[in-house]
Amino acid sequence: LLLLCHAEEAAVIVCGLRNTDVFVGESATFTCELSHPGVKNVQWWLDGTPLHNNLVTEISEQDGRIHTLTLNDVACHDSGTVTFRAGSLISSAKLLVKGISS
Repeated sequence: LLLLCHAEEAAVIVCGLRNTDVFVGESATFTCELSHPGVKNVQWWLDGTPLHNNLVTEISEQDGRIHTLTLNDVACHDSGTVTFRAGSLISSAKLLVKGISS
């Protein structure tokens, strides 16, 4: 019964990703907040490539609702579209990595 009640109220994106501009070598952080926890199949993508938790790519979750992606030590080729997917929910934003002009 509890499962049925929960299923009726589908999660929605409360706060989506925002476009982010950073310089080469900096970190870029993207955050997406869902209305409630327990959404399955959470995945982050950069230009269509799935991202996984490692030294450069930090993926975290707080209270099951706030999902955060941090890309460390970015390079120019990291510029592109970051996409967050949770089930059928999708949020996207642009990452622009700027070179340091001398």
